[in-house]
Amino acid sequence: MRLSFGQEQRLVQKQVLAPRMIQSMEILQLPLIELQERIDQEMNENPLLEMQENDPDLPEGTNDRENPDAPSSEERELVVDETTNNEADFERLMQLNDDVPDHFDEVPRRSINRMEEDAQRKHDAMANVTSRPLTLHEHLMAQLGELEVDDVPRAYVELIIYNLDTNGYVQGQLEDLLPAAATADQVALMHKALAFIQQLEPAGVGARDLRECLLLQLKPGLAHADEMKALVSGHLTDLAENRLPTIERKTGYSIETIQAAWAELRKLNPHPGATFGEKFVPTITPDVIVEKLEDGTYQIRLEDGRTPSLRISEHYKRRWSSGQASAEEKEFIKRKVNSAQWLIDSIQQRRNTLTRVAQAIVDHQTQFLDEGPEHIEPLKMQQIADKVGVHVTTVSRAVDDKWIQTPRGIYPLKRFFVGGTVSADGEEVTWDAIRIKLQELVDGEDKRKPYSDDELVKELQRHGLKVARRTVTKYRQKMGIPSSRQRRDWSKSNGAV
Repeated sequence: MRLSFGQEQRLVQKQVLAPRMIQSMEILQLPLIELQERIDQEMNENPLLEMQENDPDLPEGTNDRENPDAPSSEERELVVDETTNNEADFERLMQLNDDVPDHFDEVPRRSINRMEEDAQRKHDAMANVTSRPLTLHEHLMAQLGELEVDDVPRAYVELIIYNLDTNGYVQGQLEDLLPAAATADQVALMHKALAFIQQLEPAGVGARDLRECLLLQLKPGLAHADEMKALVSGHLTDLAENRLPTIERKTGYSIETIQAAWAELRKLNPHPGATFGEKFVPTITPDVIVEKLEDGTYQIRLEDGRTPSLRISEHYKRRWSSGQASAEEKEFIKRKVNSAQWLIDSIQQRRNTLTRVAQAIVDHQTQFLDEGPEHIEPLKMQQIADKVGVHVTTVSRAVDDKWIQTPRGIYPLKRFFVGGTVSADGEEVTWDAIRIKLQELVDGEDKRKPYSDDELVKELQRHGLKVARRTVTKYRQKMGIPSSRQRRDWSKSNGAV
């Protein structure tokens, strides 16, 4: 091998992501709510960004986004070149105002009706804010304040209350809540404190396991109270596995009595503390809305009416052109104009890409919209990428965490990308269709002799669906369908165990 030092030229292909492209991909991936937050953040950091509101009280054609897909010749992209002074670009910005009177330089004032409407909407939003729900600890402490604790120090009761988990169960051993040098008397007081808590509401709170939680809820006077106590005390596992004949042999109760007691047990609450506390329910805001036209076709529109239109500040344009700005200020304006234009372009690119991708998805899944989820068509992201003319990763970013509102409900956009298999007649069938058929078979089976997984495979094949047994088992478990033994209704069966 010969080593040498020298200069040489090479032609190498190398893919480099420019900062502008990275920002465009980030903006494309943002759902509507996060996009609005990003815009607010950018407006706080960039004084050259101004919000242009779309006021319905203005005459038609005065809104900046009246026709975003048909820009005028003056609306060419503003590009700040760091190697030049960009005099031509800033001159073009100033020319935009030549035909507009001075009193239209600022954002148009909203009408009184519009301002009143906005104020009313904000008032309604504040009025509809839900109050913080009562926590389990607060609920128990409120009861403790109304009761007298005579034989147990209040501090012991409070110690246990604040160490209950969200389901109302005691975590670990009571002794673990005390110092390592705790005496036997202190441990005994802890057990008395727990007994006191177990008398509070909700019934079952303060239990150390499921068995104790259910037994605490078995109050005198309940139907089948004795049978339920026996089932909970020694046969919870047999109940979970639907081994009713085994329980029948051990207890002497009839199958009908066991089923009646079991039905009453299902009315008890295995998680008494879960009804308290704040439950987070995410708010779903659709990014895309599907509307059915008179000719039966479907058209999408973006739900970005609350996303403000952005423009570059007229004040800074005038500062640049008037010659009043210092060299430092001009450098600042150049940098911020660059950042502002990138954001404006990225948002517009997001609108265009999301519109094209969503429309292509809807066009492919028309049968789903017409007839329901069981008629969804197999679809891969690569198919949409080929149709729209973009890379498959662009499609992935466009549909990520986006929701679409259809006449059949609100779905994540990713819901429409499904795999499938080939039916007996050679047609493609989605896995969703197989799951729906599987649920139909289980719902319609004879509960005296429910289908095993092998039998479900044969039934699906009889309907023209070729599926492996392991696939049936996987889908059955994911759908929460119990095994054939657990689905069996023993009261209607005369067979042996």
